[in-house]
Amino acid sequence: MSNSMAAPTQRWWQRLAHRLLYGVNVDRAAKARARLGFIIAFFAVLFAVIGGRLVVVAVTADPHGARRNPAQDLATARPEILDRNGAVLAIDVKAASLFGEPRRIIDKDEATELLTATVPDLDTPEVRERLSSKKGFVWLKREITARQQQDIHKLGLPGIGFLRENKRVYPTGNEVAHLIGLVNIDNQGIAGIEKWLDNKGLADLHRAGFASDHVQEPIELSVDLRVEHALRDELLKAKEKFHAQAASGLVTNVNTGEIVAMVSLPDFDPNNPKEAHDPDRINRLTTGVYEMGSTFKAFTLAMALDSGRYDLNSMWDARGPLHHGRFTIHDDEPKGRYLSMKEVFTFSSNVGAARIALAQGVDAHKAFLRKMGQLDRLRTELPESASPLVPRRWGELNTITIAFGHGMAVAPLQAVMGVSALVNGGLLIPPTFLKRSEEEARAVARRVIKPETSARMRYLMRLNAEVGTARKADVNGYYIGGKTGTAEKVFRRRYAKKKVLTAFTAVIPADKPRYQLLIMLDEPQPLKETYGFITAGWNAVPTAGLVIARIAPLLGIEPRFNLPPPDRLILAASRAAQ
Repeated sequence: MSNSMAAPTQRWWQRLAHRLLYGVNVDRAAKARARLGFIIAFFAVLFAVIGGRLVVVAVTADPHGARRNPAQDLATARPEILDRNGAVLAIDVKAASLFGEPRRIIDKDEATELLTATVPDLDTPEVRERLSSKKGFVWLKREITARQQQDIHKLGLPGIGFLRENKRVYPTGNEVAHLIGLVNIDNQGIAGIEKWLDNKGLADLHRAGFASDHVQEPIELSVDLRVEHALRDELLKAKEKFHAQAASGLVTNVNTGEIVAMVSLPDFDPNNPKEAHDPDRINRLTTGVYEMGSTFKAFTLAMALDSGRYDLNSMWDARGPLHHGRFTIHDDEPKGRYLSMKEVFTFSSNVGAARIALAQGVDAHKAFLRKMGQLDRLRTELPESASPLVPRRWGELNTITIAFGHGMAVAPLQAVMGVSALVNGGLLIPPTFLKRSEEEARAVARRVIKPETSARMRYLMRLNAEVGTARKADVNGYYIGGKTGTAEKVFRRRYAKKKVLTAFTAVIPADKPRYQLLIMLDEPQPLKETYGFITAGWNAVPTAGLVIARIAPLLGIEPRFNLPPPDRLILAASRAAQ
């Protein structure tokens, strides 16, 4: 009776489960085995799910995955940057950074007090605010010292930890500051070659997680740290001696377009990024544009010689000033007679250069300067560059003034590129901060003047070092050539005679140029030894001579003595080659 009364109390799904598990008329032993098997199967599935989840977390998750995004927070790795000889210019080192986990910190005030006592440059209100937030992860200080890390570790504060990050270090300090550039706190390039690296795909590699310390090849630059040091040292001395506002210089290989040295003073220490924001510390060679003065006369004479209508003995009327409308063009040292093409160059005659340009015509003058790369923005690996300032309406007066280096402003590196083409045989080669062979350079070069025109320009530059305005830079044994330039600066919409930019561009050696040197001094002051003069021949030229004496041996240029005059060594050799 009791059995018949208990059976109806089972619900239908219980009866179904009983039948599926045990079947009909199964004994107790079979029931026990079935239950045990069911329990084993259940826990096996449970542990399999947990184990699979742990594998996924171990493979894909970050230790602080719930609290931060490491791709955004951690300083990424960067390749080493080397000079052409393997000297290290920039390198990553490991540095500890301090972080907090506010949710795990028990006493926010105590933690703040202890941390700020250990690291005095921590801002107390800011630390307290961060530790009081509801975030799971906050930065407290990036790049702490090893001693600070040790002292904080001894405090034993829960919720305070360290992460090792990549810190960019520049062993050479100011030496190559404008060339290398610098990075921000997250090791991302913000200027110079460092920014170029990110623009060339390094940032994408970081985001993809492929830019590790082990897969990045060093970046080899064309710069020679030894030459860079010598150039900077002499420019620092010249800036101080002549009380100049700024000084800058370039050394380039005229046959490859490689920049071997680049200095712009005042500079900065990339290890101290705050200095880089000073507007007076810009790179004057790529981001500054200047009227280059009489160095531009080299383009004017090359234009006339390359036309085939004139030669080195062609005569130009320099008996008096040149009048154009209400403007009058004078020579600094008027000769009061006709001047040959050679004399226009060596005497640096403004009147002669203006007449040469007018004889070619405005359109031809403009077209020649464009062909020489002087009218368009120059692009190199450095992201920082400036467009030239060119007259909107280019008339005869513009041609007159531009002929002797006024009325148009270019980046100095741009002018150097053009002058290199005038002396290397006539090939315009884009400048580069990376190592490049002569074969690679010829592949990207284009011919802009005839080889015979280039030989005549080399002759003029050597002649200028012997009898012209570049005599003070003629270092015995190195057969240099060059052209000076003194440009009056615009002050209150007028050219100021006492505020000048002096420049000197030299080629070494003049018969078979290998390197070009540019020296620029901004507002040099007169000295007793310069007899009150502030033109380039009295400051930029002797500075260049000191630089050449130091760098020529480093560049592998052997001195040669008792060489014949330039008409025999340069012109005669050119005619023989033709």
